[in-house]
Amino acid sequence: MFNRRSALLGLGSTLVAGCAARRGSPEPTPPSVASTPSLARLAADKGIKFGSTVGAGPANSGSFRNPDYVRLLKADCAIIVPENEMKWQAIRPSAETFDFGRFDEMLSFAGANGLETRGHTLLWHRPEWMPAWLEAYDFGTRPATAAADILTRHVNTVAERYRGRMSSFDVVNEAVLHDSSLATTALSRAFGDTLGLLDLAFHSARKALPDAELVYNDYMSWEPGNEGHRAGVLRLLEGFKARGVPVDTLGIQSHIRIDSLDGQTGVPARNEREWRQFLDAVTAMGYGIAITEFDVNDQVAPAGITARDQMVADFAKAYLDIMFAYPQLKTALLWGMQDQHSWLQSFKP
Repeated sequence: MFNRRSALLGLGSTLVAGCAARRGSPEPTPPSVASTPSLARLAADKGIKFGSTVGAGPANSGSFRNPDYVRLLKADCAIIVPENEMKWQAIRPSAETFDFGRFDEMLSFAGANGLETRGHTLLWHRPEWMPAWLEAYDFGTRPATAAADILTRHVNTVAERYRGRMSSFDVVNEAVLHDSSLATTALSRAFGDTLGLLDLAFHSARKALPDAELVYNDYMSWEPGNEGHRAGVLRLLEGFKARGVPVDTLGIQSHIRIDSLDGQTGVPARNEREWRQFLDAVTAMGYGIAITEFDVNDQVAPAGITARDQMVADFAKAYLDIMFAYPQLKTALLWGMQDQHSWLQSFKP
C-alpha cells in the first residue's frame, strides 16, 4: 500500500482525475500535499464514500485503540468497515450464542467520531473461514431445514441489532473459486443447493434490511490468471439477476498484486482491456460497483524504496483511473491505512 504522502498525492489526484474523466472535463493538475483536502472530502465532492478497514486489536495495531491510527482515520475517512469483528468466527461462538462485544465497541467509536460503518460480512462462504463448530455441526434428519434455520437466524439477529445503523452490508463474501466453480461449506452441503443457500442469504437480508445496500463481495482482479474467477462471478451475477435475487452491488475487493513484470518495459502485468470488459458486463446488468478492500501487494517490485513506491503508485493509479471512470462506483475503501498494520504483513509479507 501507499505510505501517507503517496496516498494523499496518488489517491487524491486520482479521485479528482478519474471522476473528472467520467464527467468529460479536463484532468486537473495534482495539488500539493499542503493544499490537498482530505480523501473523504475529495471523494464526497464526487459522490463517493471513502474510508478504510479498522480492527479491534491492541493499541499497537491498525485499530481504533491506536491513537496514531485513529488520527489517520479521522483525517481522511468518512466510513469504516470491520476487518474481522463482524465475521462468524468473531460473533458466533456456537450455534446458540452470539457475541457482539468487539464490534459494538467499534460501532460506538465510529459514532463518537462521525464515521459511518458498513457491514462485513453476513456469510463468508468458504469452509476455512467458517467457525469450526459449524463445519462439524450435526444437521440431523432434516439437514436442509436445519441449515436454513442457522443461516436465517444469523442474518435476522445481526440485522435486528444493527438495522438503521449501517446502510450497506456484504451479504455473501467469496463464494466463487479461482477456477470459476462455487465453494461449498458444511452449510451449503446440508442445504443441498449452494446457489439456493446464497439466494436465501440475500432474500433473508432484504426482508430484514429493506433499505440497505446488499452487496456480493469477491476477489476478482485484473492480473493475468484471473480469467476463471471473473467468469465465475459474472455467471453468478447473471443467475442472481435471472432468479430475481435482491443483489444491489458487486463489491470488488481490489487486492491488486504486482505479480510479474514485463520483460521489455518492466511494467507490472495486468489485463486492462479484459478488466474493463468485466466491469462493463457487471454494470450493464444494472449492478452498482464498490471498491471494498483496496491495497497493493508489491512483493516482486524493485528492492529500492523509491523505485518500489513509484511502481506501486503508478500501478494503483492505472487501476483506480479505470474504476473511478464508472459512475456506478459510490464507495472506495482501503484495506488498511498503513503498511505496518496491513494484513499482508502476515499473509504476504
